[in-house]
Amino acid sequence: MAEMTIRAATPADIDLVYRELQDVILTSPHYSERFKRHEAGRLDKTFLRGLLAMDPWHIMLMCADGVPGGAMVSGPDCGAVFRYWSWVFPSHRQTKLGMFGMRAFDEHWNNNRFHKAFTFVRPENEVARMLLKRYGYRETALLEKHIFGEDYLLIEKFYTRQDVPYDSGYVGRLQRMKNRLKGLVGA
Repeated sequence: MAEMTIRAATPADIDLVYRELQDVILTSPHYSERFKRHEAGRLDKTFLRGLLAMDPWHIMLMCADGVPGGAMVSGPDCGAVFRYWSWVFPSHRQTKLGMFGMRAFDEHWNNNRFHKAFTFVRPENEVARMLLKRYGYRETALLEKHIFGEDYLLIEKFYTRQDVPYDSGYVGRLQRMKNRLKGLVGA
C-alpha cells in the first residue's frame, strides 16, 4: 500500500498543477462548455501563483509514495476558505488519495483561522456530494441559476475559529515584489 502524504505546493509545482487542473476542468461531465472556458481561463498560472503568495497551503498536493497524485486548490473568502477544486489525477484514480485529501484539508484549515470551508457543487454530481457529506459537509442551499444560468449547491463545513483577525487573503505590493524577487533567484 502506498504511503500517502500531503504537502504545500512550491513554485516548481505550478506547471504540474496547472496542467492537471486544466484537464479536470475541461473534461468534467458536470459543467457547461461556457463554465469550463471561464474556469480554465480564470484559474491560470498567475492565479495559482497568487494563491501560493498568500499561503502555499492553498495549493495542497496529495502524494502517494512521494509522487503527486492529486491536488486541492482553495483560497480565503471573507473569513472562510473556499475549495475551488479538489481532484485526483488520472494516474492515481485507483488510490485512496481523494479520501485522504478530504481529511487532510480539514485537519489543516480547521486551525482557528477560518470559520468554515465551503464549495459549490452541481446537483447531479452525486459522487462529490456523497464524498463531502461523508466528511461532515452539509448542503446548505440550492443556488438556482447561479453560475451561467446553472444550479449549484452551496456545501459547507463549519470550523472552530477563535476571536482572531480574519484572513483577508490580500497580498499587497510589497509582498508581490518579494515574491517576484524570490521567483527570479529561485528561492
